[in-house]
Amino acid sequence: MGRPQRSSRADGDRTANRILEAAGPLFARLGFAETTSKSIAEAAGVDMASINYHFGSRSGLYEATLTEAHRQLVSLRDLQAIANARVPAITKLEQFIEVLVGVACANRDWPAALMARELLSPSSHVHALLDSEIHPKLALVQAILSEVSGIPLGHPALLRCEISVAAPCLMLLVAANGLPTPAHTVRQMPKADLVRHLLTYAQAGLSAIAQQVMAEDASPQTTQRKRSAQG
Repeated sequence: MGRPQRSSRADGDRTANRILEAAGPLFARLGFAETTSKSIAEAAGVDMASINYHFGSRSGLYEATLTEAHRQLVSLRDLQAIANARVPAITKLEQFIEVLVGVACANRDWPAALMARELLSPSSHVHALLDSEIHPKLALVQAILSEVSGIPLGHPALLRCEISVAAPCLMLLVAANGLPTPAHTVRQMPKADLVRHLLTYAQAGLSAIAQQVMAEDASPQTTQRKRSAQG
């Protein structure tokens, strides 16, 4: 009796994946509001009840599609491998930037297009993406930046540094619409040149902010605040 159950589960997984792969390009091209359950069902070759069965609702499907898109673009496993590698910290930063540049300069397939749409006009569904994908990945990136800069984990400056490092690549991702903007021109440059430039820029910025943090921590005002907090 167990064998038919396993087969049924496998069939269900295949159906859910087919729905997800059909929904992704539609959501990327039209957005959540303009993509109907009927159009997704037709593209996937299923009935509309299957969408509710596997994802609860069209909203649930959109959240699952966002999660899958982010996972395809930036894998948590890949980031863990970079963060845990026994290599110099600057090499980890270079590998992370290579991942970001690869995402930003990838072909205009649906995961990149959907993420670009969500960046330009965030929906209420982005909260599910933050919890499932973005926050765990941000923690790994902050660990890498802390290792490079010496800025302690949990320091507010580290989050600002993370945004500063990632922002140029996010801009390049949005520039994938093909319009003749400066960002689009940069996006056409050799990947190795972009990685080298962004690494140099990030390294210099991290060094400058680290010096600033050290100076602030050594100031009499900061020392007094720490003493007051301790006693």
